[in-house]
Amino acid sequence: MRGNAFEARVKADGGTELMRLLHERMGAGSPPPVPGEVLVPDLSAAGPEGRVARTALALREATGADGSPGLWTLLVHPLVALDVAGSPAYLEPDAVVVGPDGRWTVVEIKSFPMIDSSADPAKVGAAARQAAVYVLALERIAARTTGARVDHSVLLVCPRDFSNLPTASVVDVRKQLSVTRRQLTRLTRIEDLAAELPEGTSFDLERCSQAELTAAVDSVTAAYAPECLAACELAFHCRGRARSAGAVEALGRGVRGELGGLTTVGAVLAAARGESAPGTADDDPTVVALRRAAALRAEALRSLPEGAVAGCR
Repeated sequence: MRGNAFEARVKADGGTELMRLLHERMGAGSPPPVPGEVLVPDLSAAGPEGRVARTALALREATGADGSPGLWTLLVHPLVALDVAGSPAYLEPDAVVVGPDGRWTVVEIKSFPMIDSSADPAKVGAAARQAAVYVLALERIAARTTGARVDHSVLLVCPRDFSNLPTASVVDVRKQLSVTRRQLTRLTRIEDLAAELPEGTSFDLERCSQAELTAAVDSVTAAYAPECLAACELAFHCRGRARSAGAVEALGRGVRGELGGLTTVGAVLAAARGESAPGTADDDPTVVALRRAAALRAEALRSLPEGAVAGCR
């Protein structure tokens, strides 16, 4: 509620305060926006595809494709699309400002405070990563728009100190942009994933029976991690499969990375007991570390009273 109230305040009166902050921080070389003369186009349309098309049209109209200087234009909650592994992802920035020089600037409005002109670095980093995705999506539209350029610095607007008054800071997102581009190029495309499924596999909830849906889901390898619980509806299903198989992924990606070639809990316990673990040699660093840890634990237990040992077990 506080975040929504703060965003409404920043965008009130046609974005007068927002445009003042943007010109103050990033508007060098451009005439200041005149209150009441900033264009705020209507971006409503039917469906996400319609909203994306309407946003692209508004951006092109605001840029002044004929080469003449345009007017300050504020796009409130535009919708842009980004291709992610062959599927469109719809993204909705808080605002995008088009300057008279054809520069497009992403604006991120957050409710965490800036105290003495600085904010929580972790929260600023998360906002920068989020804004970088918006910049990347806008670059696809700008590439087809004469005279347009997307600024690689975004305007982060937050409450000042302990008040509800807005203040702003400029955040360079070029590093986040390069990371996002690299991650997108490394993603496996949906067509490649679908080609590995058995012939006739379908996940249609309306046409498939429960048995058919269960078989379809079981045909896909479960790559579970505890973080999946916060984002995926199939997380409990995959966790059950991981636990039934004794997969170490159920313990977290960090544990999985430390265990190397040991992929099951049974193999880990066997290695710790001094037994041969499939796929690993006795001099494997992970096996050596596990046996050392097991020996230290046994030594510690021997030094405890009998009652305490029973409690530890």
